[in-house]
Amino acid sequence: MKVKFFTLGCKVNTYETGAMEEQFLKHGYEITDDIADIYIINTCSVTNIAERKSRQMLRRAKDLNPKAIIVACGCYAQVASDEISNIPEVDIIIGNNEKTNIVNIIEEYQKDKEKESIISDVMHQNNFLDFGVTTYTELNRAVIKVQDGCDRFCSYCIIPYSRGKVRSRNPKNILKEIEEIAKKGIKEVVVTGIHLASYGKDFNEEMVKKYREEYGYTDKYVPFNPKDDLHSGGFRLIELLEQINKIKNIERIRLGSLEPKLIDEEFILRLSKIEKICNHFHLSLQSGCNNTLKAMNRRYTVEEFRNSAQLIRKNFKDVALTTDIIVGFPGETDDDFEKTYKFLEEIKFYKMHIFKFSPKKGTVAAKMQNQVDGNIKEERSKRLIELSNKNEEEYNKKSIGKIEEVLFEEKVDNLYKGHTKNYITINVKSEDNVIDKIKKVKIEKTYNKLEVFGKIIN
Repeated sequence: MKVKFFTLGCKVNTYETGAMEEQFLKHGYEITDDIADIYIINTCSVTNIAERKSRQMLRRAKDLNPKAIIVACGCYAQVASDEISNIPEVDIIIGNNEKTNIVNIIEEYQKDKEKESIISDVMHQNNFLDFGVTTYTELNRAVIKVQDGCDRFCSYCIIPYSRGKVRSRNPKNILKEIEEIAKKGIKEVVVTGIHLASYGKDFNEEMVKKYREEYGYTDKYVPFNPKDDLHSGGFRLIELLEQINKIKNIERIRLGSLEPKLIDEEFILRLSKIEKICNHFHLSLQSGCNNTLKAMNRRYTVEEFRNSAQLIRKNFKDVALTTDIIVGFPGETDDDFEKTYKFLEEIKFYKMHIFKFSPKKGTVAAKMQNQVDGNIKEERSKRLIELSNKNEEEYNKKSIGKIEEVLFEEKVDNLYKGHTKNYITINVKSEDNVIDKIKKVKIEKTYNKLEVFGKIIN
């Protein structure tokens, strides 16, 4: 039987799609981009738009093959199974915990063809559900899921309810997966999770001591302090990255989104000594106004964020910082927005992903007073997109004349495209096939403000 996946949302979802594909392949199924017998929609619930797209895909899949089995899984399925059960095209609904058993669930369904919903309570899931050694790649970089769940409970976010509490993956399994990836010639890994900064905080003292001993950490172990839940403890993200750095043939380590509070002096000094780490960091800000950050329950101030950004720039040359911003959060006044705008001008992010606030059912923010008018959200969004484009253009122009190492990923319209370590997209002409290769490139010019061109010099 042929299986086709549609995936919405974050890199964790894309990783899990790749892992599910490998399960089907091992059981003799064929993964296809054509007409399929089974359509699996890995849904997202982070925004109302993501949920709407998930519903649209679930309905459209049946049009591709009316006899096909339609499966909804992922975050939207987890938090809104009742809504999805009202979509007549859907045959099976499974939650995030059930993804590791998806093949068996579908094969059981085929016996009686009765519509079913299998959703377990993620809030009671204490252990990381490991897919085993898998390889999910975006072009030629591998995405590695090391952590699941979130306990931050930002007032606008549904993710803690769809993903559950923090669960960290056994480092031995992570390193084994990356070692297998390296054997396949993949040079870059993206380390990701639902709340990456929380990696290791759920390890108990016995586990921590075991991992520290196994990986040669001889300094004094400091027990976990719940008041400082991103820094204390003994085997966290920084220790994991130090071990990944030792794996042969992996040349780049790129990080997913980081919590700003993780960035203190000790963390950044140790990070700067990891030679394979990419000088591109995504720090999720959401607002540049303390009043708004407090209402969002973001647990840091703009002053603390500024300090984190300064620490990174002090320790990494030509670093690119990117971020997410929500405009029009309930109660955000014109003055609040102007504070955000000025702060963003000051920090000068390379790129900013701008989202207009949309109330999510089940979150605290959905019930807040003083919801902001849609036209005001639109205007604020446009201003920040313009600022983001201006910052990107200026950063790219400053890069002209520099020599950067570029990992080439694809060929589009006779141009080879790849990324520098600080995530600038570079276009070059080459008579040789340079896909999957790292080449030194001299950056020569920009075109249409945001496109960057260079010449291979080795």
